[in-house]
Amino acid sequence: MIRKLAPTGVTAAEIDGMTIHSFLGEQRNSRKPRTIRPEKEIQQRVARSLIRRIKCVVKLTQQMRTEDLRYLQLLERLRHGQCNYDDYELLLTRVAGQSSVGSLRDSPWNKAPILVFRNEVRTQFNNKAAIHNAAQLGQVPIVCVAPDTCNGKSIEDPILIKKLLHLSDSKTEHLPGLLPFVPGMPVILTQNIAIVLGLINCINGIFGQLVYQADSVSTDVLSEIFPKNTQYIHRPLYALIEITKSKTETNLEELQPKLVPIPITEQTFRVDISDILPKDKKLKSNQKAILSVKRRTLPLVPAYCITTHKSQGQTLNKVVIDLKLPNEVEDIAAVYVALSRVKRLVDLIILRQFDYKVLLIKPSISQVIEMERLDQLYLETQKTFFSVVLMIFFIA
Repeated sequence: MIRKLAPTGVTAAEIDGMTIHSFLGEQRNSRKPRTIRPEKEIQQRVARSLIRRIKCVVKLTQQMRTEDLRYLQLLERLRHGQCNYDDYELLLTRVAGQSSVGSLRDSPWNKAPILVFRNEVRTQFNNKAAIHNAAQLGQVPIVCVAPDTCNGKSIEDPILIKKLLHLSDSKTEHLPGLLPFVPGMPVILTQNIAIVLGLINCINGIFGQLVYQADSVSTDVLSEIFPKNTQYIHRPLYALIEITKSKTETNLEELQPKLVPIPITEQTFRVDISDILPKDKKLKSNQKAILSVKRRTLPLVPAYCITTHKSQGQTLNKVVIDLKLPNEVEDIAAVYVALSRVKRLVDLIILRQFDYKVLLIKPSISQVIEMERLDQLYLETQKTFFSVVLMIFFIA
């Protein structure tokens, strides 16, 4: 059996395959050490060994997305950290606030997604956008609250509840504590629900309706982020999401063909609660109080604003990007992904001024080594192919 693999969920869906990290059995948020079951570790090593045995490599050298020739040349130089000052000046013509650039308040830019590097910044943008759009529609904001448990029991401590609800979803296995909903809101699926049906991590959709238990609505203020009249839903059942790229076919009369019910999912994450322990229970300075928390909620996040990581594999009609990198980020892939989501330079707006050095970031040593390895395999594949063709030619 042949497995078709791709680096992101979006591209995996396009080829009816699966993501590389799913094939390897890898978990997200794997930067930090964690205990792995022996059998899973064996599976991962076997999978890696199999991939290293692949000797037939085909290299795609033609950029199929970009239609703007000058912009395409800029992107090619960017991949190697070799952009020149002319490239920098060209990009500066797309910085917001100039007369030559459209207003972010006007169509189509007011509906274009914003790309940022941090999950925390993305969440702030999305919350503000949801509040604004709810007000524009004359509706009360609705926020889905994730019910967290520990050791099978509901968490009732108000200080701990507040901490957990406001954690970045990058620390909670991509399940948000507070999830706002507005009719027509763009969303992104954050978990693989059904890969064969195209319901995969990173797929885009449009929010239609939230179905929940009628007695689970509360107006008690849980967060200062949202207006005081916000309705909080504590026991959601599922959300109806329009996913045009899904492979589902519904025969239900009341549902549109691509309107898909997204169910509650469950994940377990660990969190350090040392900072909220009472003084009499404080640990030594080098110790941590780790709590294992189980969260059940909808695997969705708003997509008014998305991270560059989530945008991989997508072609966007219009996009607003930020090229001011966080201090600790120096990755050429982050810059390249943001700039290469559109077909033409005029289809993007850069949110603010940025440094020239951002365009000069070189690929890391490990990236160079892997690219050289694949290039060598590509050359060997070509030689083998031409040898076979010649052999067939002479035999014929």
